[in-house]
Amino acid sequence: MTSDQPAERGSAHPPGQELPETPDLSLTLPARAENVAVIRHAIGGLGEALDIDDQTLSDVKLAVTEACTNAVVHAYPEGDGPVEVCVFVSDPMLMLVVRDEGRGIVPRTDSPGLGLGLPLIATLAEALELGTDDANRTEVRMTFRRRKAEAAA
Repeated sequence: MTSDQPAERGSAHPPGQELPETPDLSLTLPARAENVAVIRHAIGGLGEALDIDDQTLSDVKLAVTEACTNAVVHAYPEGDGPVEVCVFVSDPMLMLVVRDEGRGIVPRTDSPGLGLGLPLIATLAEALELGTDDANRTEVRMTFRRRKAEAAA
């Protein structure tokens, strides 16, 4: 999907920015609770390799944990499916995309969570975009500045 306007901080709309063809990191695992920790660890290692400041890396890891947990809890009520995380690195930004092939982001009256995951991500990220990609997969795009000091400057 495309959009003419970039996402505002904490806004949510269908993904509009064209992604580079090849991510700097791509990880696809079954959408299971134990794999959220694996993804978080991989993102932490990448952040350390890129010398991302500690506060930003903490925010990125929390946001990706929330997005992946949403896929684990909500995407596949009838069984298993994949969760994919792609990371695109540019200077000074970092974009993470979490995708699943599940039922999409829909309200649930029986939700086991408090419904605070997406608002938390919106608070942590520079931009948040929600929607579906060309393959009709649910997609959460989160953009972060690689260093908090750059945002303040």
